[in-house]
Amino acid sequence: MSKTLVLAEKPSVGRDIARVLKCHKKINGALEGNQYIVTWALGHLVTLADPEAYDKKYKSWNMDDLPIMPKKVSLVVIGKTAKQYNAVKTQMLRQDVKDIVIATDAGREGELVARWIIDKAHVKKPLKRLWISSVTDKAILEGFKHLKDAKNYESLYQSAYSRSIADWFVGINATRALTCKYNAQLSCGRVQTPTLAMIAKQEDNIKHFVSQDYYGIKVLANDVWWTWQSAQKETRIFSHEKVVTLQQKICNQPLKVTDVKKTSKKTYAPLLYDLTELQRDANRIYGYSAKETLSIMQNLYEYHKVLTYPRTDSRYLTDDIVETIKERLEASRGGDYDNIIHKILKKRIKKQSHFVNNSKVSDHHAIIPTEEPAMLGSFTDGESKIYDLVLKRFLSVLLPAYEYEQTIMTGSIANEIFMTKGKTEKAMGWKEVYGKTLDEDEDDQTLPIIQIQQTLQVTEIKETTDQTQPPAYFNEATLLSAMENPVKFMQASSKTLNETLKNTGGLGTVATRADIIDKLFNTFLIEKRGQDIHVTAKGRQLLSLVPNDLRYPELTAKWELELSQIAQGKKQSQKFIQDIRQYTEVIIQEINESQATYKHDNLTTKKCPECGQPLLKVNGKKGEMLICSNRECKHRETLSLVTNARCPNCHKKLKLVGSGDKQMFVCKTCGYRQQMSAFKKERETKKNMANKQDVKKYLKQQKQASTSVEDSPFAALLALKDNLK
Repeated sequence: MSKTLVLAEKPSVGRDIARVLKCHKKINGALEGNQYIVTWALGHLVTLADPEAYDKKYKSWNMDDLPIMPKKVSLVVIGKTAKQYNAVKTQMLRQDVKDIVIATDAGREGELVARWIIDKAHVKKPLKRLWISSVTDKAILEGFKHLKDAKNYESLYQSAYSRSIADWFVGINATRALTCKYNAQLSCGRVQTPTLAMIAKQEDNIKHFVSQDYYGIKVLANDVWWTWQSAQKETRIFSHEKVVTLQQKICNQPLKVTDVKKTSKKTYAPLLYDLTELQRDANRIYGYSAKETLSIMQNLYEYHKVLTYPRTDSRYLTDDIVETIKERLEASRGGDYDNIIHKILKKRIKKQSHFVNNSKVSDHHAIIPTEEPAMLGSFTDGESKIYDLVLKRFLSVLLPAYEYEQTIMTGSIANEIFMTKGKTEKAMGWKEVYGKTLDEDEDDQTLPIIQIQQTLQVTEIKETTDQTQPPAYFNEATLLSAMENPVKFMQASSKTLNETLKNTGGLGTVATRADIIDKLFNTFLIEKRGQDIHVTAKGRQLLSLVPNDLRYPELTAKWELELSQIAQGKKQSQKFIQDIRQYTEVIIQEINESQATYKHDNLTTKKCPECGQPLLKVNGKKGEMLICSNRECKHRETLSLVTNARCPNCHKKLKLVGSGDKQMFVCKTCGYRQQMSAFKKERETKKNMANKQDVKKYLKQQKQASTSVEDSPFAALLALKDNLK
């Protein structure tokens, strides 16, 4: 009997598909049933070959060998996952396998993962495509009922293939050229270098920012604060002399009310989450890095199956999802939002444009809960927090608008304009999910009933003073935003390129941005100071050495414009790759002919124990370390490590310094120190004590248990008391 082979991207997804398709027999790297065999990759099992695969001379990096651009690129099996590749290949080549269903992640990279495995295994069997956004049983069954012809996704594969080839040609050659030219470990790329340049530009803006003092005037009339504003509605005054003159002018003068305007307003909930927006909020609220958030999301998607596909760049749903919302809400019960869920379910759920828009969904819709019941007690702390963020956003778009009446009053004192605002809530709407009341600002003050032409006595005049503030340093949340929308960091203003960057998601993808930021940290081009991200001296020098094109987002915009045309079948992949070959030759020539120099400014007096070259002191993402200045040597030593242990005095994260018996926790903020031996002893003492999570879990169990009076702990105590009588 012939069978269909299903290729998933990850083991967890493969096992889910196998269970739904009733494939229970374990075989080598797969699960088999009567009709299907389900196997899986481990992410990429196959990749583009390294330069030395084409010629052994490329093992040594020499400028004379560049550019390296083989006429025909080769695919190689990744060594670490070769065992699973061989298992997948074996199943694909079975004589009883008549066709293959590609069930890798539904997107450009997922298509590449599968096609490269199939190409490398030289499989020529018919292909079908499973395209789903969640891995619940229902989604899998529906997906298999509506399998697509894989030919429909050929252009998508060609787009992914072209992007991969282009990044290889440019990245490999430019990195080797820079490293050979300046004898230092220097790497660059189409995405990472413009990201580095954006951080540097932000630092420059802060460095060159000149702060200015500015002033304002407020008056108190009828227990309401009124703010001075110019005819252009500017409230800031940059001349103190003018402020003094204005105060003299309005002193002992009444305020005459010239206008009272009441406006009914409503605001809708923020858009649903895509990955980048979720990473931003998780960083801002909980301090999670982009990579941590993606990792937690993967668990919630693959293991718990309570959230939909995480690597999405859309913030809307499609029409077909609306009919599943009721089931998703039912599955989300059991937590803190049951009353809100009950309220939403009491009415018919309608399609609304602020969260449903087919035209704004590409490969996957926004991140929302699935129809799988959420077992909240099984979540880790991080999983609970991320799930909570997604659920609240999901519930909020299903609730009515937040409604209020805004009142704006304008008055005049000696022909100078003064204004005040207030608002009255009419309906909390979606804000009920977040437990928010009115924001504490003057726009929300309660205003008394005041009529036009009414004259009010001014009881106080107050001068305010402030300074203009420089832009903030990037943190991971704001850097993700800049990568998603890097238009203001572009050199030239082109409407077409701006729109392309906006429509294709900016620099990198939702799936790769976290890795790009991590790579910049790991290659010591950027470092953290607190939560702020700074460019290192090495990063600054690199920006002065790389070809101009590689510093700006325009290159990505130009590529993505062409890659989208390839994906739509409007452009040939071969033509794009030929252009990239020519571009690579140009940048190699530019690097080779440069007169610039590179100098290590972080050399120490210590020598590398392996090769004897001087060691460099660098700030890694998680602490200080020494690395060898010899680009061929991989020696590294950790000097200090930022830990999750907290200082008992100021509650900042402690650094672990020293080695062996001399290891010590040190607080850089307040100077607190603790030996490792004392820390371990203290931890051992606390191990047997209940922590917050234990208490929370216990209270939740008690709440859920329907305990009778006879079974309660109090009854047990009473019984004990009776026995003692």
